[in-house]
Order: sequence, then C-alpha cells, then structure tokens
Amino acid sequence: MTAMMVAGVDLGPIKDFLPCDTPDAWVAAAASPENLHTLLVDHANCEKKAASTALNLMYRYVEHPALLHKLSRLAREELRHFEQVLALVEKRGMSYPQLSAARYAAGLREHVAKNEPYRLVDTLLVGAIIEARSCERFAAVQPVVDEELGRFYGSLLRSESRHFMDYLTLARELAPDVDVEERLAPLLAAERLLIETDDEEFRFHSGVPRT
Repeated sequence: MTAMMVAGVDLGPIKDFLPCDTPDAWVAAAASPENLHTLLVDHANCEKKAASTALNLMYRYVEHPALLHKLSRLAREELRHFEQVLALVEKRGMSYPQLSAARYAAGLREHVAKNEPYRLVDTLLVGAIIEARSCERFAAVQPVVDEELGRFYGSLLRSESRHFMDYLTLARELAPDVDVEERLAPLLAAERLLIETDDEEFRFHSGVPRT
C-alpha cells in the first residue's frame, strides 16, 4: 500500500484505489492565479452535485436503510462544504457565475448500466471514484494555493477522506451477487482517460489543460 500523509490523512487507500495521480500540468494550472476563480466556483458546484447525487440515490433506493443513513450524512456534509466554499468566494470579492459542467462526471456516467442491480452498483462505484478523485485533488492543491486555502483544503481532506469508502462499501453490501471488481475495472479505465488526456477547459475534475 502507498504511504503518503497529507493534512494528517493517509492517502494510501485513495491512491491505491484510483488508476492514476493528477497530472503535474493540472496542478500547475490550479496554482495559477488566473484560474483561482474558476477553481473555487467549480469546486462549489462539485459540492452541490455531490449532495444532489446522494439525495437522488436516497429517493430512488428507499428499500436500503444502510444507503439512506450513510448518504443522508454525506449529503449534509457536502452541503456544508458548499457553504464554506461559497463563503470563501464571497470573502475574496468574487462572483459566483454559471459555469459549464466538466466532462468528467458525465464521462463516467456514460458507463452506468440501465438495468438493475447493475445500475445501482455502477452508480455507487462512480460516486466512489468521484469522491476519491476529489480528495486526491484536495491533497494536490493544498500545497500550491495560498495559506488560507491550503488550510481549508486540508480540512476538507480530513472530512471527506472516508466518503469514497462509504460508496464502495454500499456497492459491495447492497448487491452481494454482483462482481463489484468486474464492474469497477472499466469505470477506472474511463476515469484514467478523463484525467490524463487533454481537456478544453480547466475545472476541478478536468484533465490535462490544453495549452
């Protein structure tokens, strides 16, 4: 297992789960002052979407108490983190405009099955991947942004580092007859392409910025 501590969090499980690290070119773009506004606004959007995903699953799969309990807690945390990012945006005198969505989440969801129980398992696995990548990016930006943001991203990493395991555990527990590893492999392969290939726009989950 990889051993790497950031903000008191062992990134080993996250890095072992993900198919690749964030490319250096993305980290350099995130550190650039001209991208800070986009980074924060899109991050706020990601927190809202994470809460929305959890709530949508709670509405769709009411027959699973474990899912309802885990994801209600997760949704509350994501909304709280949205509020915190929005407060930073406002504190810095930035606007909160509409941004086009990154290709990332949609690119992963293209691989979600339409029939059950595979739809549930795939959706939970996509949630695990997105949560793991978010934490990996919190760790990546923490040392390259200003001190206030560095502290903030360290606190988010501590708060959200277990989220990907919540999704992964649910996928394994709620559909015991489904081969989760077999379902996970193509999703991780798709994620690697989205992270390592050129991207037209800089976003919190974007690929390599096209220069």
